[in-house]
Amino acid sequence: MGLAAGCSDGRLAPLEGGSAPGVDRRADAVDGLTVGHRLMEAGEYELALQEFYSAGAESGLTADVLSALGSANLRLGRLGQAERLLRRAIEQDETDAAAWNNLGVVLMETGETGEAARVFRTAFALDSGESAEIRENLRTALARLENPADTAEKRERYKLVRRGEGTYRILSAP
Repeated sequence: MGLAAGCSDGRLAPLEGGSAPGVDRRADAVDGLTVGHRLMEAGEYELALQEFYSAGAESGLTADVLSALGSANLRLGRLGQAERLLRRAIEQDETDAAAWNNLGVVLMETGETGEAARVFRTAFALDSGESAEIRENLRTALARLENPADTAEKRERYKLVRRGEGTYRILSAP
């Protein structure tokens, strides 16, 4: 017993109005950076990385694009790539507190606590101390510098959490 297909010639009837429902063809397209950040929030880091590369192809490898690429690589555990991209972003825009912060997170993850503390201090100064996340990352780095033996065993229990526009915070896992 087979299933019968619809009684038509196989062609779909055109939609009323000529476009899919809910599509506003007059609206501006959303840029790749915005889409990439939304994908990062959704935990889709590989897809976000692709969007960030597309944004770079459209607008060039700006500091924002490099920082976003670095952040996506950070979330994917590609720490070497993340570090290189974030350093390039900072070379282009030395005032980007988020890029400095994210570089600090990479350095903490690679065990470069001294440099991470210096980098977090820079992010904190650029941010004028307004970001609780940057302040907490700096506090964590300074605590590790003061007592590395106490925090070395806790290191594996830390995870990264996305905050705001590309800022990450080191948190103790429950």
